[in-house]
Amino acid sequence: MVSDSCKKRFGKIMMEDMELIAQEEIAPRIFSMVLKGEMVEQMLPGQFLHIRVPDDSKLLRRPISISEIDPDSQTCRLIYRVEGGGTAIFSQLPVGRFLSVMGPQGNGFDLKGLGQGARALIIGGGIGVPPLVQVAKQLHEQGVEVHSVLGFANKEAVILEEELKQYGQVTITTDDGSYGTKGYVSTIVDQMDQEFDAIYSCGAPGMLKYVNTKFHDHPRAYISMESRMACGMGACYACVVHLENESQAANKRVCEDGPVFETGTIVM
Repeated sequence: MVSDSCKKRFGKIMMEDMELIAQEEIAPRIFSMVLKGEMVEQMLPGQFLHIRVPDDSKLLRRPISISEIDPDSQTCRLIYRVEGGGTAIFSQLPVGRFLSVMGPQGNGFDLKGLGQGARALIIGGGIGVPPLVQVAKQLHEQGVEVHSVLGFANKEAVILEEELKQYGQVTITTDDGSYGTKGYVSTIVDQMDQEFDAIYSCGAPGMLKYVNTKFHDHPRAYISMESRMACGMGACYACVVHLENESQAANKRVCEDGPVFETGTIVM
C-alpha cells in the first residue's frame, strides 16, 4: 500500500508512487508493464501517465498511454516501445520497484451514449493500438458491437490481437503481407459498407491523417495524438497542435486538451 505521504494532487492530476507488479516483452522492443496504485480508480480510456525515469540524468518524464484498467485490483496495464535510454531503463526494472507517476492525464475518449444496437469502429496502428483495448472493453460491456482494424509493419510486430478479440471482430493488416491482409488499415476500412455510430483511432501520423480525412465530418469520430512532451501539464506549450479554420495562433495542447480530439478539428 502506498502511504499518503507519497501522494499529491495538482488540480485533477495526482502524483503517486505506483508499484511495478508485472513486466514482460510481448514483441521485439515492446513491453507490457502492470502498475498498482490508488490512481487507477480515477483512470479513463484514452488517458496517459507521465512516469519519471529512475535515473537522475533523465530530466523529463515519459508519457505512456493506459492500455487496460482494473479498478477492483487497483492495477493498470501499460504497453510501451523501447525507443531511447529512458524506456530502456523502464524495461530493465524489477517487479516490486516503485515509480513516480503523474496522472491520469488527458481528456480520453468519449464513450457516453453508446449502448445495445450501436456499432463502433476501432482503428489502430502499431504502438497506437494499446490505448484502444480499454475502449473496446468498455464499449463491449455497454452492449456495443465492436469492429477493430489494426495495422502493423509485419507479423512480428502484431500485438494485442487476442485481447481485442475478446470484445469483437478483429482484422489485421501488415505492410508486407506476412500476416492478415497485405496493406494498410485503409485497405480494409475503405471496403467496409457498414455504418458506424462512433470511430476511435490511435496510431502513426499518416494513419491518423487518413482517419481524419475519411471521417472528417462524422459526428462521433476521434483521433488520439502522440506528441513529445516536457511538463505534461499544459504549462510549457511544447506539444501544441493547430486548430482547423482558425489562425495559426489558435492551438490546443496534446497533454492538456488532448490527447484525444474530434476529427475535423485540428490540422493534420
